[in-house]
Amino acid sequence: MISDALAQSLREAGLRWQPAPGDQFRIEAQALTEEVFILSHMVIEPRTYDTGTVLNFNGTTEWALDNLDQDDALWLPREDQLRDLLGSTFQRMERTESGYLVRTAGPDGQTHDFTAAGVEDAYARALLHLVYQATD
Repeated sequence: MISDALAQSLREAGLRWQPAPGDQFRIEAQALTEEVFILSHMVIEPRTYDTGTVLNFNGTTEWALDNLDQDDALWLPREDQLRDLLGSTFQRMERTESGYLVRTAGPDGQTHDFTAAGVEDAYARALLHLVYQATD
């Protein structure tokens, strides 16, 4: 799973989340920061209004949270989502002695390598680089 720090960095860099079933997130409230929630049609559904997206908790009688503003949730993109977001810049991912390496290539053919102990973090570092390039 992607680290909270990299997920936060991606959000701050401008990566936008369109909530969909199967997405993982944390609630940014001190009492719940260790819990990972997963969007599901029957349990937690995104509902989009003119004012923004709300994550609606259906049938959660064991606690008092009915819904949550999307801005109060930290999206934890999965490996496949991170890879998809890299698009055609993604070249390869390989296992290394110390973890994982993700290689990307820009339009000029220049390659960049990103390493991390976890595969999601390696992809996230590559995506963060891509987002920064796109917004500079």
